Amino acid sequence: MKPKLRKKILELRRKFNKKDLSLKNKKISENIEGFDIFARSKTILFYVSFENEVRTHNLIKDSLKKKKTVIVPFLENKEICLSELKDFDELEHNKFGILEPKRECLKDFEIGNIDLIIVPGVVFDMKGHRIGFGMGCYDKLLMQSDATKIGLCYEFQILDKIPEEAHDVPVDFIVTEKRILKTGLGQD
Repeated sequence: MKPKLRKKILELRRKFNKKDLSLKNKKISENIEGFDIFARSKTILFYVSFENEVRTHNLIKDSLKKKKTVIVPFLENKEICLSELKDFDELEHNKFGILEPKRECLKDFEIGNIDLIIVPGVVFDMKGHRIGFGMGCYDKLLMQSDATKIGLCYEFQILDKIPEEAHDVPVDFIVTEKRILKTGLGQD
């Protein structure tokens, strides 16, 4: 079921033209930057957006300008590791085309010191469960943290319910171009 949903939503996401996605991304950025939890967070783990994911590049740059501690992930032997980012120029494309910290710029960071995690996803549901790209890397990472978790997605990526598994870690909020959704309790 999850692979079919993932494929269907990714196909829908690919069909949007760049102008439409750009407008949606702008609104999502405005929504999250105006969200008090984001505004008061000092140490934020961002995913670095890839292809037509919700864009995080400007959020990262703006957070750096505001002197927030910005943490970004990188893959090491199929595990997500964390590095502090001091400047957006410290990123380079890895073999998959995803921006990661340059090896000479790695600054290890402990997940326990993070206030807020910005989480990618292909599909989310009203309880905050998510479907990613199927590797389980983010769930392993999210299990290690009590930080507030915010999923970023386009409105069409939210479904009422998706299949959940024991290892799934839900997000606390979902931010789209239309709303900020509190997930979890009370969403039955």
